[in-house]
Amino acid sequence: MSSASENRIPVTIVTGFLGSGKTTLVNRVLHEAHGSRIAVIENELGEEGIDGEILLQDAGDRIVEMMNGCICCTVRGDLVRILGDLAAKRAAGELAFERVVIETTGLADPAPVTQTFFLEPGVVREYRLDGIVTLVDAKHGGVALTLHREAQAQVGFADRLLLTKTDLVHEDESLALIARLERINAKAKVAKVAHGRAAIADLLDIGGFELDHAADIEHVHTHAHARHSDDIASFVYREPRPFDLEKLENFLALLVDRYGADMLRYKGILSVAGRDERIVFQGVHGLLGAEPGRPWPPGGTRGSTLVFIGRKLPRALFERGLSLCVEGSAADPATVLRAA
Repeated sequence: MSSASENRIPVTIVTGFLGSGKTTLVNRVLHEAHGSRIAVIENELGEEGIDGEILLQDAGDRIVEMMNGCICCTVRGDLVRILGDLAAKRAAGELAFERVVIETTGLADPAPVTQTFFLEPGVVREYRLDGIVTLVDAKHGGVALTLHREAQAQVGFADRLLLTKTDLVHEDESLALIARLERINAKAKVAKVAHGRAAIADLLDIGGFELDHAADIEHVHTHAHARHSDDIASFVYREPRPFDLEKLENFLALLVDRYGADMLRYKGILSVAGRDERIVFQGVHGLLGAEPGRPWPPGGTRGSTLVFIGRKLPRALFERGLSLCVEGSAADPATVLRAA
């Protein structure tokens, strides 16, 4: 991690469908003995900030910044303004905090909030997005996933998935829902929580958007198809042969150009011909970044792992094109897209 990144304020987005327990979790974070002062941006629909009042009752010297309305609609206005105000007050010594937690409304699509931390220069200068934590209600989460696109998007964007209210369902129901969550998002760690008692390690300092944390995808698993046909799903592509970097970059650019609106999160560890180190990349919709990672072990097995999470992505097309990006391939991967 660069020193510039270390100096920016880390931000955690807490999302999840209505009734999943977000406020309970945020309240837990505020009072946990983790040694950090936290600014909370509490997003609610309606005129009265009820959840914010709950948080304020016992927050002590924690900082709670209220915000009415839906930040998925006003993200280029209210959210940017509040983040700017917080940073200015911090720089002036008027407020002392080390990190920010944003709790979205249960109906929010996380995409606009997430993109703010890559598209707004003032926000990028002061803040770095550390991770997205999504809560899923074990009792009603399955229905929400089936009926609401926003619930699926919240799961698809997550770096951590926390299953709440597991005491209200049988163990086999929890396991079935966990399997469904893992099919939607193969890269996110899933953990059960009770009454907001989640491990702080599952909430803070996740490093979900740090490229040097991308190595965790080497251990993701591919899940078999099940009876649920969710719009959003994930798939893993593994390639033992080294990639031709120029071909791969061009093909990924074409994929983003055509399917970027439906590519929620994607990341990869790449073995590239002529390079002794891993190349790590990740993206959100049309925003893609890459940089060198750790060296490959001398004499060890090399290989690439890529994870794509998106809405009805043509998996076979992606895999066919990627297979043509390897070193020594005479075919043009772009022909796969032209034929689609």
